[in-house]
Amino acid sequence: MSDDTAPQQRMILYGRRRGRPLRKQRSGLLETLLPRLEVALPETGRLDPASLFDRPVRDVWFEVGFGGGEHLAAQAAANPDIGFIGCEPFINGVASLLQHVEVLGLTNVRVVPDDARPILDALPDACIGRAFVLFPDPWPKARHAFRRFIGPDNLPRLARVLKDGAELRLATDDRQLSRWMLEHTWRHPDFAWTAQGADDWRVRPADWPETRYERKAIEAGRRPVFLRFRRRPRG
Repeated sequence: MSDDTAPQQRMILYGRRRGRPLRKQRSGLLETLLPRLEVALPETGRLDPASLFDRPVRDVWFEVGFGGGEHLAAQAAANPDIGFIGCEPFINGVASLLQHVEVLGLTNVRVVPDDARPILDALPDACIGRAFVLFPDPWPKARHAFRRFIGPDNLPRLARVLKDGAELRLATDDRQLSRWMLEHTWRHPDFAWTAQGADDWRVRPADWPETRYERKAIEAGRRPVFLRFRRRPRG
């Protein structure tokens, strides 16, 4: 069955969509800047990620649930030759990223103000050079574990769109979630854990900007973990 005619599984998005009322400046960015950066699903076929940007990019990186956008904006500023696609259904987080984009004058960021899964499904195979899932909701109750983004449903999605050798970066300050993410990703046949030493997963690499969630965790006495995996070569 072709991509265009394959049945679409119903997707339910859990979590908040809105928080406190936005300040006028951020609210205005949703009306003026977001329409220029928003990624729309194609009506048919696949979405060429490189075509989303105004100039050629060396690679495309993808962040799932960018929160307040500080990590995505810092990565985009440090890598101007790379295109970034960020997904975040929480509209306050989207507004925060837009402010970072405006202040830093970033031109290599595109935004999906919604669930990441439909966009991942619309991308062609092996088109993403790096993906990030940083400090996602841990969904600590056992009956909610199926809602965790990293798991049996979404690891195949990420494996399909990641290039051979591409890096998948995961982070959390929740001990239960760290075990869950490590176990599921380590056991997935398409991913290899890159840890070189007993403690290197406790240290954030220099090219991995801090997020507000990491800072809050450290201030609260929780120690984050930073997991890196490589997409194994296709057979």
